[in-house]
Amino acid sequence: MTKTQTKSSHGQDRITEYSDKEIIDSLIETTEIPKQPDFYKIPRRFGSIPVDKLPLGCDTDKQYYKIYPRVALPFQKADRVTFGHSELDPNRLFWGDNLHVMRMLPSNSIDLIYIDPPFFSGAVYNVIFGDQNEVRSFNDVWEGGMSSYLIWLNARLLEMKRLLKPTGSIYVHLDWHASHYVKVEMDKMFGYDNFRREIIWSLQTTSGFKSKTNNWIRGHDTIMYYTKTNDYYFKKLTQQHKPEYIKRFKKKDKDGRRYRDDRPGGRIQYLDDTPGRLFSDVWDDVMSFQQASTSNELIGYPTQKPEMLLERIINASTKEGDVVADFFCGGGTTPTVAQRLNRKWIACDQSRIAVAITQGRLEALYEKSESTGIQQTLLPIPDISVEYWGTYEIPTLEKLTYMEFQNFVISAYGGRVASGDGFIHGFKGQTPLFVGKPKQANRISKNDVIEFARDMVETKGIHKGVMLAWSFTKSARLAVEKLAGNNAEISLVQISLTELDSLTFKEHVTKLHEEYNSLLTFILPPEVSVNHKKVASMTYEFDASESIALNKDSKIVNVQWDFDFKGRFTPTKGFVYGRDGKGDKIKPMFNVTYKFKHIGKIPIACRVQDDLGGEMIHMEIIRVS
Repeated sequence: MTKTQTKSSHGQDRITEYSDKEIIDSLIETTEIPKQPDFYKIPRRFGSIPVDKLPLGCDTDKQYYKIYPRVALPFQKADRVTFGHSELDPNRLFWGDNLHVMRMLPSNSIDLIYIDPPFFSGAVYNVIFGDQNEVRSFNDVWEGGMSSYLIWLNARLLEMKRLLKPTGSIYVHLDWHASHYVKVEMDKMFGYDNFRREIIWSLQTTSGFKSKTNNWIRGHDTIMYYTKTNDYYFKKLTQQHKPEYIKRFKKKDKDGRRYRDDRPGGRIQYLDDTPGRLFSDVWDDVMSFQQASTSNELIGYPTQKPEMLLERIINASTKEGDVVADFFCGGGTTPTVAQRLNRKWIACDQSRIAVAITQGRLEALYEKSESTGIQQTLLPIPDISVEYWGTYEIPTLEKLTYMEFQNFVISAYGGRVASGDGFIHGFKGQTPLFVGKPKQANRISKNDVIEFARDMVETKGIHKGVMLAWSFTKSARLAVEKLAGNNAEISLVQISLTELDSLTFKEHVTKLHEEYNSLLTFILPPEVSVNHKKVASMTYEFDASESIALNKDSKIVNVQWDFDFKGRFTPTKGFVYGRDGKGDKIKPMFNVTYKFKHIGKIPIACRVQDDLGGEMIHMEIIRVS
């Protein structure tokens, strides 16, 4: 039996790039809040009544940077899913807090944004994946009631407005709990005149516990549709003709075209010349998953939206090649549909599990086109760049070259990279920085300390510096103490030794906001152990319960399986969302049974994820008999 392990979803080494802090700095800007004096004007007969013309929580000068300070951290490009067209700019799938991710993206760069943010229905209801970031965020958001929820959402909506092109559109998917409140806020952000339509998505469901409530049965969701300006793209869509309408075209001409001649004056009307009925703002033809529990699209998590819903929005508000974004991507419906419709896309979620599910769904779309020979798109498919912000994988960092690692660490520390060779790799303010090697096993030595001190004093005339590394030898610490004394070869040099996973390393982030304590975190993948046994003909039981989460205070929350592993991890249908329960009662499904379709040596893979974002893929070959 052959066993290997990999942290790449497609059997290749993960790419090791990051974004430059100077690029991030250049993106800072505020978004225009439209002036609406007439709309909010108070009649004189009411006297002097204060009216809030700004969105809730928005500051006149700093907007939402005052309550959510900007954090300049790099992206870690953790994976690249290759489809054979690496010359194209890749589509981007982000794991991280969407507010901070959006702040690092360029203005006027997106044609369409669709979001399905957490509904104001309670924190437990919205904790879907069980990641610690997800639980922490939603608990904070709901703690302050509706005002807290609106401020949290407003900060993100205003950032989305900045990202939209002047011709761009945004669709915000909500339910009855907060839709009317959010509309008032979006009127202030986008302008009342740029509110285009309130779309009613009829859910048409009377099943389950909802039918037992002592109230009208909830039957719809609301989608708020706004544009950035009055110059926007929109394509009118038509519905297919209903059967009863088609029956009116009873006759056929010599070419087989159906027509009718019972119109006034005997006018002939051909069916293929008759456009379908234009869609209204009430969508009662898109089936919800409450109605279609056996849909082939179903992944298994409760808030999944049907692809038909996104097809309509994307087709109406974008052209081929346009950029579509979803910053609450969940299970990946938006990027999946965008890719299938030849659109570029950006997707983001704060749950690592959601990002993994999205990645697997997109790879499955490509695998399906390969296996069937039917091309899903007419255009070349760009690669997918999977990028992390705020939480970083240690094994991926260890694969960086020394210079790449130096640049990453200095950027994360809030410094700037130095030019030239030597032992001074960067500066924070005027303080020189030295960065240790990428491998955790390579600790800073006594010689590193002495050479850094000599370089500071002799080339810069500076006697104070900082060394950044995973760890330091005892002799290095003794050398630092000696350099600070009068009897040293290089006297009175003060060097601070800062470990990368220490509070000191990230205090420039944590001091900005009490909620930023979870940012700038380094994580390890779990240890994965899989046992299997045959239980029937071609049927095997698999057990991953001996897998262990290595990150402090973490636990395993999701287990995915690929029972036909071809070097690219593509979860087998029904084994994408491997857990039971909700909220803090989520339990991963370690034990599964699967019946194979073929006998012989078959490679299988198991992807295990913990609630801090640690992830590992285990692969082995099974002899199926």
